[in-house]
Amino acid sequence: MSLKTYYENEVASKLQETFAFKNIHEIPKIDKIVVNMGLGEAIQNIKVLDSAQAELKLITGQAPVVTRAKKSIAAFKLREGMPIGCMVTLRRRRMWDFLEKLINIALPRVRDFRGISGKAFDGFGNYTLGIKEQIIFPEIDYDKVDAIKGMNITIVTTAKNNAEGKDLLKLLGMPFRN
Repeated sequence: MSLKTYYENEVASKLQETFAFKNIHEIPKIDKIVVNMGLGEAIQNIKVLDSAQAELKLITGQAPVVTRAKKSIAAFKLREGMPIGCMVTLRRRRMWDFLEKLINIALPRVRDFRGISGKAFDGFGNYTLGIKEQIIFPEIDYDKVDAIKGMNITIVTTAKNNAEGKDLLKLLGMPFRN
């Protein structure tokens, strides 16, 4: 059973019971997932950005957008408008597929994995997870990786607070630390 059908059939009804929602539209759901790769070394070496884009496309199944610097910072030799990273916003089917892959395949492959922190919520039910190495995803060929790059994964929900957001992710199978 896919994660989306599991959410629709079981998770939504459990959330409605737990928080006593009167309307089905109040039940928290996942709105989008944003995967961001910030590359500070792209200032000196632009080829890093190309490999990061290719890897992000493999991982998410969607072409990433290049992010550019908003301000010039002289100490970092950074000019406004320079490419410094890439990001992907996933919605609908790709979002559910990515979340299922993250929970069931990628996170268990993290070295010395004991669960993810339950404290990375923003106060509005959205969760941000930092990953140190992109090689935990099965699509990445370890031999073709030129450098280990990290990424931030933000799961944006329609929850009104952290408790609702955490319950939603826990019921979907997100492995939180005790």
